Amino acid sequence: MFQGTFVALITPFTGDRIDEPALGRLVDWLIDQGVDGLVPCGTTGETPSLTEEEWQRVAALVIERAAGRVPVIVGTGTNSTATTIARTRIARELGADAAMVVTPYYNKPQQEGLFRHVVAVADAVDLPLVVYNVPGRTGVNLAPETARRLVEQAPVVAIKESSGSLDQISELVVAVGERCAVLSGDDSLTLPIIAVGGRGVISVVANVAPAAMAALVRAALQGDMERARALHHELFPLARALFLETNPVPVKAAAEMLGLCAGTVRLPLTPLSDANRQRLAHVLATCPHTAPLLASRLGEAA
Repeated sequence: MFQGTFVALITPFTGDRIDEPALGRLVDWLIDQGVDGLVPCGTTGETPSLTEEEWQRVAALVIERAAGRVPVIVGTGTNSTATTIARTRIARELGADAAMVVTPYYNKPQQEGLFRHVVAVADAVDLPLVVYNVPGRTGVNLAPETARRLVEQAPVVAIKESSGSLDQISELVVAVGERCAVLSGDDSLTLPIIAVGGRGVISVVANVAPAAMAALVRAALQGDMERARALHHELFPLARALFLETNPVPVKAAAEMLGLCAGTVRLPLTPLSDANRQRLAHVLATCPHTAPLLASRLGEAA
């Protein structure tokens, strides 16, 4: 269940509210495009800017709309163990297939603290866990040895790895073995990570090019490296462009350009700069996996 292409879902807004119809349409389109799962309420979903009620509504809407067609992994992690447990309980009650638990941020726990945090969640709630390691945002790095201990002690079914270090990821794949899937958290490193033993990606790119990202991952997992490399090189400029500024600012701008939803982001994030908007538009127009949708959108506007 926990391998393939999972979408790190954006949260569409209209004014100061969640655009529920747009989110529902996005869920349907992504599933129709062949993704393997959805991950609402993560970094890309602007979870730090959602109220508790909004977080729960986004999770519920995505689970309801997916209706069992693909697994839904709900982001429940915070830097409070008690709050993470409470959110994970809610995710389970809503029908989530798993919870994504980010390593606690700001308070910078030691490795033992990271271990005990995840184990405490696992002991309190009967739900598979995906541990999310993103040191650039949290200020802490989950060591491969700590990950090994976790998969032995808790129902950790996957680790989303966003350290950016192929050395560390290679060590991690060996440390957790077959007991746990290692998923790329960096679109541009998806192919290299699968090459060293990863089993997929939790993808930002898949918000706007879902079929192509899913095809890349399927080809790589099936050993068709020639096809996977071709798709990697076609998607690489897009993967880079979606990080011209802080995620999810560029991907929401791209979604708006492609007619998927409004590109609104909430403070403290601000809209994409004019210069980077032009760069992004050029990439969308030249990427073979977004150009047709962009042309269709521009044709409708003409």
